[in-house]
Amino acid sequence: MPIEDKNILNRFYFIAGGMFIFAGLIAFKLVSIQFVEGDKYRDLAEKNTTKNFTIEANRGNVYAEDGSLLATSVPKFDIRFDAVTVSAKNFKEHMVPLSVELGKMFRKKPSYYQNLFRKARANKNRYLLVTQGLGYSDYMKVKSMPLFNKGPYKGGIIVLQRTVREHPLGKIGERLVGNQKRNSPGVYEIGIEGAYDKYLKGQDGKRLKQKIAKGQWKPVYDDNEVEPQDGYDIISTINVNIQDIAHHALLKQMEYYEAEHGSVIVMEVETGEIRAVANLGRTSEGKYYEKLNYAVGESHEPGSTFKVMAMMAALEDKVIDTATVIDTKQGSKRFYGRNIHDSKEGG
Repeated sequence: MPIEDKNILNRFYFIAGGMFIFAGLIAFKLVSIQFVEGDKYRDLAEKNTTKNFTIEANRGNVYAEDGSLLATSVPKFDIRFDAVTVSAKNFKEHMVPLSVELGKMFRKKPSYYQNLFRKARANKNRYLLVTQGLGYSDYMKVKSMPLFNKGPYKGGIIVLQRTVREHPLGKIGERLVGNQKRNSPGVYEIGIEGAYDKYLKGQDGKRLKQKIAKGQWKPVYDDNEVEPQDGYDIISTINVNIQDIAHHALLKQMEYYEAEHGSVIVMEVETGEIRAVANLGRTSEGKYYEKLNYAVGESHEPGSTFKVMAMMAALEDKVIDTATVIDTKQGSKRFYGRNIHDSKEGG
């Protein structure tokens, strides 16, 4: 056999042998994945296609004594736009009508939205902010506008829903009702919202969902599902009319005397129920708002100023009369395990 033919045959055997070894390695790896590491990768695939989602519990409402809302949770909607997913035909046909409708609703020129959408299209912006903080009725109007009514894939609309806490009385009684400012995770520190948070917040639930497409998940109903438990409602003793009067009466006097801060507490004497709490503090610009709850935050022992009221109550309830002699115990009295001393011996 010629030397040249022998060299060609050797090369062929070498290549064939290499391919055979490579195929053997692939087969070995397939068998290993299927039978040796199969459980590991099946678990990994399961984790990537199923996920536990937290279902937030509905926070309870806060009411006045007559059932008027002082605090409630409402849904708000942010609208964004994917300028890439929309076809050229749909964008050209519906962009101008959409801009006109948005301009009417939000009192802006249609050209503003046209430029906004064209720029987003040119920059391939897939998350353009169109508007935010919409109520449900306004959200439904925007959703039904040209182009957006075609949905997320053909119309490019992206809807983000969030829950916010609203106070129908506005700034009146703001510190009394409180808010959801966190001092540390899970703790609400201000007003009624803070004092009764453990009752208002409820308990979040969990739901297993399976991924069916990009960004789309469907519920998987199984025994591990935990339904959320909504929070309790709180009915306070606050009277909204008295609260309004107290707020504006305090504001009038604060502005007249240019005071630094002030408080008003209105209590129903017969029951001890609090009907109004107003707090106003002055800003550097000379304006007043519910800066802090001074009525609670700056509370301290009343001292001698309370003696007149205590004496009036004792006389009115006939606990004593004007001839009663009281032993002051040398100005010292024990209350709840502590000795309380007057400013001077003898009381």
